[in-house]
Amino acid sequence: MSNDNEVLLDKGKQHDTKLKVERKEGEPTAAFKGASWAALLVGITSYLIGLYNATMQLNEKGYYFAVLVFGLYSAVSLQKAVRDKEEGIPVTNIYYGISWFALIVSISLMAIGLYNAGSIVLSEKGFYGMSFVLSLFAAITVQKNIRDTQRARERD
Repeated sequence: MSNDNEVLLDKGKQHDTKLKVERKEGEPTAAFKGASWAALLVGITSYLIGLYNATMQLNEKGYYFAVLVFGLYSAVSLQKAVRDKEEGIPVTNIYYGISWFALIVSISLMAIGLYNAGSIVLSEKGFYGMSFVLSLFAAITVQKNIRDTQRARERD
């Protein structure tokens, strides 16, 4: 009878280890990865829903959409360039400088566009600004998580 209990205990131990996925050293937690992706999706989705429902002209909507895409790309590009330099991976000064320039330009375009937008009320301007910043930050974090996860798995 005690033999049957030991087998049941062993099966229980095996079942528990199958459910738990071992995290590699340096890999972000699943909660942090999930929160980063959720922030990115919430930021981009809310921004796009706001644009879709806005009463501005189509060319204005296109401007704000292009600024969002440009900002996301430039933020991820800059994060990669900074990380590459820190890890000793060669990055040309021109690429590094362009990455910084592109991010500064995208943020400036958003700020200038919102400042000069007469058809947008102040609360909407704040909404666009906050969802833009949330999206940029989340894009950087998601890219960092992907890179950290890849690097942690390559070590093994």
